[in-house]
Amino acid sequence: MAVTISVTVLLALVAALLLKGRRVGAGTAAVLWLSGFTTASTGLAGPVNNFLGALAGIVTGH
Repeated sequence: MAVTISVTVLLALVAALLLKGRRVGAGTAAVLWLSGFTTASTGLAGPVNNFLGALAGIVTGH
């Protein structure tokens, strides 16, 4: 019997562990978790891509 885990859940777990271990800040952990939606191509992938693109545009000033 195969056990599968969503990329979104996996990246959420990794983000939580990194945040708990104080390896990254809350913003970085959130971006990592949101990237899981994009990587997994879930139904939220489109809006998450738009949000991350807008966020990148704000940071870079474009």
